[in-house]
Amino acid sequence: MIKNGISVNGATLLMLGITFKENCPDVRNTKIVDVIAALTDYGITVTIYDPLADTAAVKKEYNLVTLNTIPNAKFDAIVLGVAHADFLDLDFSIFKNSNSILYDVKGVLGNGVDGRL
Repeated sequence: MIKNGISVNGATLLMLGITFKENCPDVRNTKIVDVIAALTDYGITVTIYDPLADTAAVKKEYNLVTLNTIPNAKFDAIVLGVAHADFLDLDFSIFKNSNSILYDVKGVLGNGVDGRL
Protein backbone atom coordinates (compact mmCIF):
# COMPACT_ATOMS: atom_id res chain seq x y z
CA MET A 1 0.00 0.00 0.00
CA ILE A 2 2.79 2.36 0.89
CA LYS A 3 4.46 1.77 -2.51
CA ASN A 4 1.26 3.03 -4.16
CA GLY A 5 1.21 6.14 -1.98
CA ILE A 6 -1.60 4.88 0.24
CA SER A 7 -1.38 5.77 3.91
CA VAL A 8 -2.06 2.56 5.83
CA ASN A 9 -3.60 4.25 8.86
CA GLY A 10 -7.03 5.38 7.69
CA ALA A 11 -7.03 3.33 4.49
CA THR A 12 -10.17 1.57 3.30
CA LEU A 13 -10.09 -2.09 2.35
CA LEU A 14 -12.63 -4.45 0.83
CA MET A 15 -12.30 -8.03 2.08
CA LEU A 16 -13.88 -10.43 -0.39
CA GLY A 17 -15.03 -13.43 1.61
CA ILE A 18 -15.18 -14.42 5.25
CA THR A 19 -16.30 -18.04 5.09
CA PHE A 20 -14.18 -21.03 6.09
CA LYS A 21 -13.63 -22.09 2.47
CA GLU A 22 -14.72 -21.23 -1.05
CA ASN A 23 -18.31 -21.79 -2.19
CA CYS A 24 -19.38 -22.74 1.34
CA PRO A 25 -21.50 -20.64 3.74
CA ASP A 26 -19.80 -21.96 6.91
CA VAL A 27 -18.06 -19.23 8.91
CA ARG A 28 -16.91 -21.40 11.81
CA ASN A 29 -13.13 -21.50 12.28
CA THR A 30 -12.47 -19.07 9.44
CA LYS A 31 -8.97 -17.63 9.47
CA ILE A 32 -10.04 -14.53 7.56
CA VAL A 33 -11.11 -12.96 10.88
CA ASP A 34 -7.46 -13.08 11.98
CA VAL A 35 -6.45 -11.19 8.84
CA ILE A 36 -9.21 -8.64 9.43
CA ALA A 37 -8.08 -8.17 13.05
CA ALA A 38 -4.49 -7.57 11.93
CA LEU A 39 -5.60 -5.05 9.32
CA THR A 40 -7.78 -3.12 11.76
CA ASP A 41 -4.86 -3.04 14.22
CA TYR A 42 -3.05 -0.95 11.58
CA GLY A 43 -5.94 1.50 11.43
CA ILE A 44 -7.44 0.15 8.20
CA THR A 45 -11.22 0.32 7.84
CA VAL A 46 -12.32 -3.08 6.53
CA THR A 47 -15.58 -3.68 4.66
CA ILE A 48 -16.47 -7.37 4.34
CA TYR A 49 -18.44 -8.63 1.34
CA ASP A 50 -19.47 -12.27 1.17
CA PRO A 51 -22.61 -13.30 -0.72
CA LEU A 52 -22.58 -16.76 0.89
CA ALA A 53 -21.99 -15.90 4.54
CA ASP A 54 -24.84 -15.70 7.04
CA THR A 55 -24.52 -12.10 8.22
CA ALA A 56 -26.21 -12.86 11.55
CA ALA A 57 -23.82 -15.75 12.23
CA VAL A 58 -20.80 -13.56 11.45
CA LYS A 59 -22.10 -10.83 13.76
CA LYS A 60 -22.84 -13.31 16.57
CA GLU A 61 -19.60 -15.29 16.24
CA TYR A 62 -17.11 -12.50 15.49
CA ASN A 63 -18.98 -9.21 16.08
CA LEU A 64 -18.27 -8.18 12.48
CA VAL A 65 -20.65 -6.64 9.96
CA THR A 66 -20.75 -8.47 6.64
CA LEU A 67 -22.45 -7.38 3.42
CA ASN A 68 -24.27 -9.84 1.17
CA THR A 69 -24.59 -7.34 -1.66
CA ILE A 70 -21.85 -5.68 -3.67
CA PRO A 71 -20.85 -2.45 -1.94
CA ASN A 72 -21.23 0.74 -3.93
CA ALA A 73 -17.92 2.26 -2.87
CA LYS A 74 -14.28 2.63 -3.86
CA PHE A 75 -11.47 1.22 -1.72
CA ASP A 76 -7.75 1.76 -1.31
CA ALA A 77 -7.21 -2.00 -1.28
CA ILE A 78 -9.17 -5.08 -2.32
CA VAL A 79 -8.26 -8.46 -0.85
CA LEU A 80 -9.57 -11.70 -2.30
CA GLY A 81 -9.64 -13.73 0.91
CA VAL A 82 -11.92 -16.58 -0.16
CA ALA A 83 -12.09 -17.81 -3.75
CA HIS A 84 -15.87 -18.04 -4.18
CA ALA A 85 -16.86 -18.69 -7.79
CA ASP A 86 -18.89 -15.45 -7.68
CA PHE A 87 -15.70 -13.48 -7.04
CA LEU A 88 -13.80 -14.93 -10.00
CA ASP A 89 -16.17 -13.16 -12.39
CA LEU A 90 -16.10 -9.80 -10.61
CA ASP A 91 -14.87 -6.68 -12.34
CA PHE A 92 -12.54 -5.48 -9.59
CA SER A 93 -12.18 -2.07 -11.25
CA ILE A 94 -15.60 -1.08 -9.86
CA PHE A 95 -14.04 -1.07 -6.38
CA LYS A 96 -10.77 0.69 -7.25
CA ASN A 97 -9.56 4.24 -6.80
CA SER A 98 -6.85 5.53 -9.13
CA ASN A 99 -4.06 4.01 -7.00
CA SER A 100 -5.86 1.03 -5.40
CA ILE A 101 -4.19 -2.32 -4.99
CA LEU A 102 -5.53 -5.85 -5.40
CA TYR A 103 -4.22 -8.72 -3.28
CA ASP A 104 -4.99 -12.35 -4.04
CA VAL A 105 -4.68 -14.51 -0.91
CA LYS A 106 -5.73 -17.70 -2.68
CA GLY A 107 -3.60 -17.32 -5.83
CA VAL A 108 -6.49 -17.82 -8.24
CA LEU A 109 -6.56 -14.55 -10.15
CA GLY A 110 -3.36 -14.95 -12.15
CA ASN A 111 -2.02 -11.73 -13.67
CA GLY A 112 -3.36 -8.33 -12.81
CA VAL A 113 -2.89 -8.53 -9.06
CA ASP A 114 -0.55 -6.31 -7.09
CA GLY A 115 0.44 -8.95 -4.60
CA ARG A 116 -0.28 -12.22 -2.91
CA LEU A 117 -0.56 -12.57 0.84
